[in-house]
Amino acid sequence: MEQHPTENRLRFSVIVPAFNAEVTLSSCLEALVAQSISKEDYEVIVVDDGSTDDTSKIAQQFKVKFLYQTNRGPAAARNKGAAEAEGRIILFTDADCVPDRSWLEEMTLRFEEPEVMGVKGAYKTHQTQLIARFAQAEFEDRYDLLRSQTSIDMVDTYAAAFRKNIFQKMGGFDEHFPVANNEDTDFSYRLATAGHKLVFNRRAFVFHTHPDTLWKYLRIKFWRGYWRMVVYRRYPEKAVKDSYTPGVIKIQTLLMLLFLLFIFLSWFVPSTLYLGVLVWAVIMVSSFPFSFKTFKKDKVVGLISPAVILLRSLVFATGSLSGITRSLFKP
Repeated sequence: MEQHPTENRLRFSVIVPAFNAEVTLSSCLEALVAQSISKEDYEVIVVDDGSTDDTSKIAQQFKVKFLYQTNRGPAAARNKGAAEAEGRIILFTDADCVPDRSWLEEMTLRFEEPEVMGVKGAYKTHQTQLIARFAQAEFEDRYDLLRSQTSIDMVDTYAAAFRKNIFQKMGGFDEHFPVANNEDTDFSYRLATAGHKLVFNRRAFVFHTHPDTLWKYLRIKFWRGYWRMVVYRRYPEKAVKDSYTPGVIKIQTLLMLLFLLFIFLSWFVPSTLYLGVLVWAVIMVSSFPFSFKTFKKDKVVGLISPAVILLRSLVFATGSLSGITRSLFKP
């Protein structure tokens, strides 16, 4: 096992949790060990979360600090890496991400401002598949929203940075989240609620492989809705407004819940079916601003957007219902 030299000079520690990541990890680490800043200023820590493939073998081919744990989930893996980190600033990315060469430099620039406690970066993709392009358009729409704000309340772990002392003081990621889903939302809300300043830097980006089929995309959205309801139970005010989610998405999800209610009632009162159709039409109309905006950059994605948004709203709604049910019956 090779380790990056430290000597108390380290400014930054980059932590990569990895679980059965043999396909993508090499590209991620190649990018991380070739960052634009001096190698003496940072270390890379890979935490193998109980992989059963060649993840460990691949990680140890690079000049990184390697840690292993039995499978406990990405939140626990990130916390383990943070506990071993020697940098004053800790950064997170995922094993399926390929950071731009200046990612580390851009992610840490804002820490020159003493009030900044966390920084969020951005996604890009090289993919050409239609659904992947739609997913990227969604992210770009959210980034436009984030850019308009001086302080945010969401830092995703695919491109995240925090002051280590604050990360530890706030307890790190909640390890009760068993999968890579909304544990970063929970931690971000905890920081923001405590009054810590979080900011967005669109120039700090990583390349990612988004879901490339409609089924994969909708499956991810279902679980996003599920786990987001778990987080909203802790921070109910964020269900109304947060810095990352366009308000129209929250409205579309609520309308789809109403649609499902009308469909259920139509078994007993058939006329409510018409109300359901009306709600469906309102959701469709509400998708037009995003569709027009996207059409200017990608005509095909813009044209399919209303249909995909309808389906997205449906799985968000059903996932949210499942999450609400969990929250009601599980402490």
